[in-house]
Amino acid sequence: MHTHDVDEELVAAVAEVARTRCRGDNHTMAAAARATDGRIVTGVNAYHFTGGPCAELVVVGTAAAQGAYGLRTIVAVGDRDRGVVPPCGRCRQALLDYFPALEVVVPPRGRPPRGYR
Repeated sequence: MHTHDVDEELVAAVAEVARTRCRGDNHTMAAAARATDGRIVTGVNAYHFTGGPCAELVVVGTAAAQGAYGLRTIVAVGDRDRGVVPPCGRCRQALLDYFPALEVVVPPRGRPPRGYR
């Protein structure tokens, strides 16, 4: 996927969730996925010292709970205006295992995560 191919509606949706729902230290990341049927599913992480789920994995579960078993694209955005953030290693592996063809929006090459909004 190239920068010009980014699903801007998806990025805007997750940025709004990060701005309005990520409050305090328990919820610091938001994620959104575009399901294969076109709908957008969102979620936030649930931080816990024991290793709570990342926002991307919350979205996978939420999508399944809503009957959206196929995901096309996913993106995560940090709170406090951090912009698009790439998935951690655990999420990368889980996303690859669940959705091998999934497109993941990441910041442009050579730019820190704040570089793409």
